[in-house]
Amino acid sequence: MEELPIGRRVAYWRGRRKMSQQVFADRLGKSKSWVDKVERGVRRLDKFSVVHEIADVLQIDVQLLLGKDPERRPESVSCIDQVEVEEIRAALERYDSISTFFRPAVTPPQLAEMRKATNHAWLTFQHAKYGVLARALPRLLRDAQAADAHYTSGDEARQVASLLGQLYQIASSTLRKLGEHDLAWLAADRSIAVSHRAGDQLLTGVATCRVGNALLALGRSRAALEVNVNIANRLAPGDDRSSTPEQLSVYGLLLLQGAMAAARIGDSATVRDLINGAEDAARALGEDNNHYWTCFGPTNVQLHRAAAAVELGEGQAAVETHRSVIEAPGFNALLPERRAHHMLDIARGYAQFGELDKATEMLLEGDRLAPAEIRCRPVAHAVMSDVLRRTRGTPAGPVAELAEHMGVGV
Repeated sequence: MEELPIGRRVAYWRGRRKMSQQVFADRLGKSKSWVDKVERGVRRLDKFSVVHEIADVLQIDVQLLLGKDPERRPESVSCIDQVEVEEIRAALERYDSISTFFRPAVTPPQLAEMRKATNHAWLTFQHAKYGVLARALPRLLRDAQAADAHYTSGDEARQVASLLGQLYQIASSTLRKLGEHDLAWLAADRSIAVSHRAGDQLLTGVATCRVGNALLALGRSRAALEVNVNIANRLAPGDDRSSTPEQLSVYGLLLLQGAMAAARIGDSATVRDLINGAEDAARALGEDNNHYWTCFGPTNVQLHRAAAAVELGEGQAAVETHRSVIEAPGFNALLPERRAHHMLDIARGYAQFGELDKATEMLLEGDRLAPAEIRCRPVAHAVMSDVLRRTRGTPAGPVAELAEHMGVGV
């Protein structure tokens, strides 16, 4: 975007923040006509103080607004910045498969190296290293897209499609956590299309979960419920007890994500039915596993039971579930992202019934387990802001320090 005039960059980021010219003008204390003239290049932005004010309203680095690379602050190295978002967007906007219709693709990376890199990306996500992952994803996506365009038939084509589908899933999950919901939906939708070509029903099932999560983040709760339950029904275990651990894991994950969507709607009966169904699948599975990178098992079912209770506004029920979960041997065996995510959910639960000290305790514990899960996620910022607003007096030192790292004003 560095080649665009500053007015066009203002218009671009205003659109990304879904602000009308009138809303943007009101927040700046300017007229709509003034904004329109700036965006059309009729009025120059020759005061740096005004540029700073615009950047603050748009919530972007002022250097990015000026068409330069933003300054990377040391405390935000584990998070994602606008430059990395745009690089991932550029990778998602590539259509290599169409280009090769006119010109053959260059030799792609080796499949073994791609598989190793994809597995590493999954582990990076499940350890909540979002900044590291954001910087690696553009190259990983470009390599996998090039390979997908190169291999057009046979077993190698199916293997590449599987790897590209997984990378789209990783991108979707990372972008959703960091508040880039439109891009998360795009990546998830791409994953479903590619997974079909891989001929893997279970991979397509997990991709469906990513679509459901993106829809839920966009406020499309009922659509998220329907898509998860629809595919879960298609993957439901039969009565012949021949279901594989992988099938049980994907089926259970779909039910859990459906339960979260039902909770957002306020449908407690459907939440109960779906979580009970997932619990049956987890019981058949026997123990927590990470088949298809689902982290599905008895412990994760209870984490979702607590999370759904929070969505229903039943914070005390969530805390009761939490107290039983942390005593279970499976909890400490979960990967850091899952445990820190749970601590964030329980912080929300404690805040719902006014236990603010306990809420901050959960945030601090989540930060200890996986800092980026707390410091980089908008939902965590909202919880911290709420707790600080309701806390009387000066917050404790560790809480104030965490708030500063999160960029939340004390």
